[in-house]
Amino acid sequence: MESLTAPKRLVDQAYEVILDAICTGTLKPGERLTQHDVARRLNVSRQPVHNALLVLKAQGFLREAGRRGLSVAPLDPALFEAIYQFRSAVEPLAVRLATSRLSPEAIARGCVLIAQGHAASASGDSRALVQADMEFHSLIYELSGNSLIFETMRLNWQHLRRAMGEVLRLPKLAGRVWREHEAIFNAMSAGNADSAARLIQDHVVLAYQDVSAALPTGSS
Repeated sequence: MESLTAPKRLVDQAYEVILDAICTGTLKPGERLTQHDVARRLNVSRQPVHNALLVLKAQGFLREAGRRGLSVAPLDPALFEAIYQFRSAVEPLAVRLATSRLSPEAIARGCVLIAQGHAASASGDSRALVQADMEFHSLIYELSGNSLIFETMRLNWQHLRRAMGEVLRLPKLAGRVWREHEAIFNAMSAGNADSAARLIQDHVVLAYQDVSAALPTGSS
């Protein structure tokens, strides 16, 4: 974790840095966190760290560790199953809404993201792949025009980041994911909302199978 600087509020910066460390595996499941240690590492006072840790605990990224304070929550298969069940219902809806709102500028943005995803897949950069994956789906949520979908899925994707790095490290699987993304967006661009909705539902089902297989056994 790096030291924090203005202009963002220190509590927001602390939250983002700690969350990123959890999601990328820099902070591992079960690792203990104390306000004093985190504040020292980030070179800030304890108050913003205290507030950031409370939010992360409420969101399920941290949990009580008795007298030891807080620790990084383990990967929870039940949580991932719930997220993917939610995605299987919400993402087809988001695609249908987004398809009717596509503009030439939005199509151009989607094409750029797909090109970036294929490039990340070819390079094998798992961090870049996860980021590109998040940005592709976030574009669909944004274009849906439904703020509840966008805000709800933004938090869920932070949980998904924790497992997806290992999944997308496999070149053949990463290539398949981006071929699926391209097919979804091509259907959307052609105005075929029904086809795009079916494709993204299949995509989510396969993604769950991939992530589920990557989760450590006994995680809870």
